[in-house]
Amino acid sequence: MNSPHSTGFTAPPKKQLGQHFLADRHYIDRIVMAVNPKEGDFMVEIGPGQGAITLPLLRQHPRLTVIEFDRDLIAPLTAAAAPLGELTIVHRDVLQVDFTELAGEGKLRLVGNLPYNISSPILFHALDHAAAISDMTFMLQKEVVDRMAAAPGSKVYGRLSVMLQAWCEVTSLFLVPPGAFRPPPKVDSAVARLVPRDPAKVGIEDPQRFAAVVKAAFGQRRKTLRNALDGVCCPAQFEAAGVRSDARAEQLEVPDFIALANAPRD
Repeated sequence: MNSPHSTGFTAPPKKQLGQHFLADRHYIDRIVMAVNPKEGDFMVEIGPGQGAITLPLLRQHPRLTVIEFDRDLIAPLTAAAAPLGELTIVHRDVLQVDFTELAGEGKLRLVGNLPYNISSPILFHALDHAAAISDMTFMLQKEVVDRMAAAPGSKVYGRLSVMLQAWCEVTSLFLVPPGAFRPPPKVDSAVARLVPRDPAKVGIEDPQRFAAVVKAAFGQRRKTLRNALDGVCCPAQFEAAGVRSDARAEQLEVPDFIALANAPRD
């Protein structure tokens, strides 16, 4: 059984799954404090690993659902959680989990130390279900968090920045050094919060069209939008959106991309 001050159980990390287990109590406490679970919240953790965040969350919140791909972690997770609360384990690849279906009539609050090798796909998958999510508190590679929260004109402002900021309010919370993990990763990490916006107020008329415009615009960063979006947007759409076709993608703000995607094609 884990002691009240345990950071989780011990399990060997699997390199092929990109596992780096959080082990520093200080940063575990900061993450739990940032999540601040309330009575009635439907909490879902992605990739609980050794239970470093899972067990402290269960001490504050009696019910928790976790999504874990590694079969070898299920039994020790179940055993460690048993004295603390009700743990529901979904043994699946998180990219195959339908968050909307999982939420049912309510909304989820997501938390997790995301596997760094698939963090962007997980973020885009969560965006597909943003209407069923209240908020997300994720730990990711610092470089990814920098891109998520980047402002126009920044060297790291790109597709991820625009897609996330269009649908969510993105806030970088704090850094987590390599030494806080077992084994230590070769990069710094950071914790970020994403709060989905009301879809009705986002103003994107066709999400697939918006995603295609953003992807094409940043697909060839050094080209002007006129060239990068050749075949995607016509001159009349630039004019209707009030966007200069000789600008580059990193110069546009999120509302500019929304206006361009919404502009009539005829």
